[in-house]
Amino acid sequence: MPELIAPTTRLHSSWLAARDEWPAGAHQDGGGMHLVPDTDLADPEAFSAWVELLRVQADESVPVGEGRVHATHWWIVEGDTYLGAIDLRHRLNDFLLDVGGHIGYNVRPSARRRGLAGWALGTVLTEARALGLARVLVTCNDDNIASARSIERNGGVLEDTRTTAAGLKRRYWISL
Repeated sequence: MPELIAPTTRLHSSWLAARDEWPAGAHQDGGGMHLVPDTDLADPEAFSAWVELLRVQADESVPVGEGRVHATHWWIVEGDTYLGAIDLRHRLNDFLLDVGGHIGYNVRPSARRRGLAGWALGTVLTEARALGLARVLVTCNDDNIASARSIERNGGVLEDTRTTAAGLKRRYWISL
């Protein structure tokens, strides 16, 4: 049975195995790797520092840096197996309003087609409500039909499809 947990160093080897399923340099939305772009996360100390950075991103009392917003990160796991990640951005800046939305997620290639993304999205919508959000923006690449279906199954209403700095994006709003 999958569950959402806070990032943890305990799953380092499983996280590395999942990362290695992706093409080199692939963007893994919701994973938080953009916070440490030039870091060797195979190194246990670097991984530990990154996990702590992910955890502190949710703390509104800690500044997150220029152009960033606070976000809560979870990992999608089954037992000791890392399956993916999802994050909830507490507010939108101009970039997130155009491209990224409130919620980003990814599922490792070997764990796809099991409904994990839709399940995780539905679970995080409860957390968004608890933050006081009335609605959330969730985006996906225009050609990512599986993600579009996950968003739509969770109440997503397509606002538009637009060309952004990250390519052609479908933009959905979900009322909470």
